[in-house]
Amino acid sequence: MSLIVQKYGGSSLADAKKIKNVAYRVAATSDAGNRVVVVVSAMGDTTDELVELAYSLTDQPPAREFDILLSTGEIVSSTLLAMTLEAMGYAAISLSGAQAGIKTDSAYSRARILGVNPKRIEKELDKDRIVIVAGFQGVTEDMDTTTLGRGGSDTTAVALAAGLKAEACHIYTDVEGIYTADPHLVTGAQSLAEIGYEEMLELATYGAKVMHPRAVELGELFNIPILVASSFKNSPGTLIHGGVSMEVRNKVSGIAHDLNVAKITVVGVPDRPGIASSIFEPLAEAGISVDTIVQNASIKNITDLTFTVAKGDLSRAMEVIRPIAESIDALQCASDSKLGKVSVIGTGMLNTPGFAAKMFSTLSREGINIQLITTSEIRITCIIDEAKVGEAVHALHRAFELEQAK
Repeated sequence: MSLIVQKYGGSSLADAKKIKNVAYRVAATSDAGNRVVVVVSAMGDTTDELVELAYSLTDQPPAREFDILLSTGEIVSSTLLAMTLEAMGYAAISLSGAQAGIKTDSAYSRARILGVNPKRIEKELDKDRIVIVAGFQGVTEDMDTTTLGRGGSDTTAVALAAGLKAEACHIYTDVEGIYTADPHLVTGAQSLAEIGYEEMLELATYGAKVMHPRAVELGELFNIPILVASSFKNSPGTLIHGGVSMEVRNKVSGIAHDLNVAKITVVGVPDRPGIASSIFEPLAEAGISVDTIVQNASIKNITDLTFTVAKGDLSRAMEVIRPIAESIDALQCASDSKLGKVSVIGTGMLNTPGFAAKMFSTLSREGINIQLITTSEIRITCIIDEAKVGEAVHALHRAFELEQAK
């Protein structure tokens, strides 16, 4: 008897009809002889509505209370799904993140999972129950509720699959798998039958919204196969796993894009030891993640330092950087929030020449200026004008012949 962890997103649970559809799918998995643990997100736009409600009452919701509030959306979903299964004649029980044994640190709204104690879940499975777990949440050592941030239910599902030593983790969403580009943007985007953890992590980190990077990291760490498929169609989906083909047919797997990009440039920075740490350590202490970093060549011991942050962090980042720039005698700080990034990703790019040249020439033919470039062994990312991102994705998808990807 296999143990399967399934996760259903908010769009799959948006109303009573969709909850019943999920219940039928879960029941079918159980009828096939599997033990089933289901992780659920909040219904539809519930989380956004709770955020709006909180901010209608106060400009600064206390972090602890805010997390407890946001966690209720998943509680609603889990209880309704358990009720539906019970009405269909299946033994089911809903559990909160705390009851499911998900232990986290105390970083409210962006907590990290420290460990999973699956004893309660195993006890319920031994009673032949389908276990429904509220995703996106956990509990601290002091029994305070925390939330895991964007994509938290994906992370919950993979963490439970690892803790329970499940055969697989199935992520059900409103698309049919992982695509060569955003199918809402590129009509010719193709669904991939499989993809490696490394490529998927790059896609998720650089713009693909189907999977959260933390969930992919956990899957790779514990070697949990992750199937991403539609909750509305019986499509085969995409399997994320550690195996790789002996020969890579198409050396580029996908084009990712992200519009959540802002740039900060510190102009006229003295080029001496310790300057970079004096800029980036305070940003880290403020909880601001920095992505691309570019430092120009030094001229007369003066350089410019440019880096990117999420648009939502730009204002806070500038508040942190301005006094630092003054203290190190930099000339000025400049920012630009009208940017996006486009990335070409594929393990077949490793040690194979020509991919950067093709990407740059393609963007050049489209009249798209590149502001910054960052790379890894399997990725090339260009920071460009946000108004040009759609054109760039289409052009690169054509240039790398991804309409024929299988």
